[in-house]
Amino acid sequence: MINRLTRAAMLLALLIAWQYVTAPLGLTLFTGSGVNLILACCVMTCGYLPGLLMAIISPFLARLLGIGPSWLLVPFIAAGNLAFVLVWRLASGGKYGAKRDIPRLACTAVAAAAIKFGVLYAGIVKIAVPLIVNPPEKQAAVLTAMFSFPQLFTALIGGALAVALLPVITAKTQKQ
Repeated sequence: MINRLTRAAMLLALLIAWQYVTAPLGLTLFTGSGVNLILACCVMTCGYLPGLLMAIISPFLARLLGIGPSWLLVPFIAAGNLAFVLVWRLASGGKYGAKRDIPRLACTAVAAAAIKFGVLYAGIVKIAVPLIVNPPEKQAAVLTAMFSFPQLFTALIGGALAVALLPVITAKTQKQ
């Protein structure tokens, strides 16, 4: 229990640092992929509650750091993160410790990325931008572009990195 809480706290610190350091680079692909990697690793190594909390907290902390779009979009981003984390945990069956689990993890990564993309696209592109935020046309185009396919790619990259790293992380934690 204490090991899981410590790991979750370390992953949260890593998430905050990752967002803070990489966001000024302006590379959403880089920042988002790292965030998705950390979210997947958190839910898989620390459990549902830490994973769900990190999924919700992440976009709020990012916005407090001055990263990301309008506050009005933060709940939609949190919903996308929640979907990503839930799919990771449910589709993987919580198994991540052996090489035989890699195909299942790979399928999980694809499913989680697709669901997160769907939630963000529907929530932000189809609902929030036109109905809630209602920005000028140029800004709407930027937000629509930002929350469409780049989100799918960042979730796929983060998931692929998690597939590669989870067996290594598990092996390290089991030796301790």
